[in-house]
Amino acid sequence: MPEEKYVAVVTRPVAAPQPGEAAFFDVDNTLMRGASLFHVARKMHQRGAFTLRQAAGMAWKQLKFVARGENMDDVHAVRDLALTLAVGISVDDIKALGEEVYDEMIASRIWPGAKALAEQHLRVGRRVWLVTATPIEVATVISTRLGLTGALGTVGEVSDGMYTGRLVGDILHGSAKAVAVQALADQEDLDLRRCWAYSDSYNDVPLLSLVGHPVAINPDAKLRRHARDRNWPVYDFRAGRRAATFGLKAATFGGVVYGLWKGFARIRGPHV
Repeated sequence: MPEEKYVAVVTRPVAAPQPGEAAFFDVDNTLMRGASLFHVARKMHQRGAFTLRQAAGMAWKQLKFVARGENMDDVHAVRDLALTLAVGISVDDIKALGEEVYDEMIASRIWPGAKALAEQHLRVGRRVWLVTATPIEVATVISTRLGLTGALGTVGEVSDGMYTGRLVGDILHGSAKAVAVQALADQEDLDLRRCWAYSDSYNDVPLLSLVGHPVAINPDAKLRRHARDRNWPVYDFRAGRRAATFGLKAATFGGVVYGLWKGFARIRGPHV
């Protein structure tokens, strides 16, 4: 396994796995509503790690992500900010922060339908892996809490137990996910023709096309068309949200910014 490119962390071995079979789940907007990295950044903001302007910018990117799907410019912008903020933070602190973020922000945003699909695979003995651009420390927490087999995620460079602000390899995204899953399949003796993959984003078509059973969950418009043209199954767990008006979305954004502002005020004191 090319460790310089990604890390696969086993969180729960399957006692009697189906030979050669596994399911791979993207995280953001697939397994959970919104972007997990945003919630990590939000928690860091609550601890005074960055400014209100930066917080508002990330809140806007999160709103666009929930409403319209993934945008690579926004993904890279949040990644770059997160790397900058991570400089000098210990691995143990990020792991602890990941636990807090899951309990306070992620657990309530897990799509019940996506969770049920993962649990169904586990019940019949298939291994279930998360494959995500989310930092491996946070992806591992999510996998552990949901009782999944393991996680593949983006790896930050560490020196003397502290993050340097650089990546090991690149962000685990797009075609990189397919490369990582192929390497894992080679190591675990998986027959990808008998495996499943789930994602919301057209950027993950390389991963979806790699397996015999690709499934679109909460797809963006481009992936929805791609899946329809190829008769891939489509699940949309956003039914209650799709009729929301722009005004409601704007109100949601206002609430997010207000919440971040209140957290900022608590950190900086009453004169903010």
